Amino acid sequence: MKNYETIILNNLEISPGYWRMRILAPGFAAAAAPGQFVMLRPEQALPTMLRRPFGIFRTGCLPPECAGLPPREYMEILYKIVGQGTKIMSELHAGDRVELLGPLGRGFAINDTDCAKLLVGGGIGLVPLFLLAEELIRRGHRVRLLMGGRTRDDILAVTEFERLGVETYVSTDDGSLGEEGFVTRVLERKLAKYPCAEVYACGPMPMLAAVEAICGECNVPLQVSLESHMACGVGACLGCVVKGTGHSDQRPNYLCTCKEGPVFSADQLDWGRVVNPGGGCLEGGCR
Repeated sequence: MKNYETIILNNLEISPGYWRMRILAPGFAAAAAPGQFVMLRPEQALPTMLRRPFGIFRTGCLPPECAGLPPREYMEILYKIVGQGTKIMSELHAGDRVELLGPLGRGFAINDTDCAKLLVGGGIGLVPLFLLAEELIRRGHRVRLLMGGRTRDDILAVTEFERLGVETYVSTDDGSLGEEGFVTRVLERKLAKYPCAEVYACGPMPMLAAVEAICGECNVPLQVSLESHMACGVGACLGCVVKGTGHSDQRPNYLCTCKEGPVFSADQLDWGRVVNPGGGCLEGGCR
């Protein structure tokens, strides 16, 4: 974990309401693991504005600006405008300064088995799956991404995944792109075809609950990246706790999403208590 006082390299709208921000971050790539996140705050934000959590989409390196200078290492986030904080972020430009704390949290545990690797992303939930897909492919695995959204505007970064060599399957609720229907229907078909599989998922909590039920019926291991509001990102404020397996008033089992997650094995969570209408979403991405 490192605190960066750095600059934005670019900030572009990639779909209506969705933005991609590239941030200069020397040394970040070597430390970041698939599924981790960062806490970000624009330098010109109001003093009362807390850092916001965002999943790490990708890392990379640009050529030096001139001979004799080192390459420019960067990290990227994808975010959706959902409130005043992300609205302020969408108005930032190249050269504007931001404060960046990360990488934070526990990422995905990668098992080098021969089972099919199925990634399930709902909307902005695909963010932590890119680095995961990159690492799985680097290890020689064949990766299939099941991507879902309400409309075609919620389907992001398909080209980036395909350039990695990922097989992508798109579904939208309204049928405006790919197959019409929920992404969970695609998952059911894939698990019927590949009974030996490992599933990694991130997205809205109702989607994750449906994925968990399907994987449970098929006895397939599942890891989920949870979305949660966070104030500190390091486990100090306890504002992002979820209830773990076996939780009760007599024997509470609270798990801190930012420190013990955001990636959990599905069997660590009490799904009857985790899924609730009052559950918050990470602003602009899961982490």
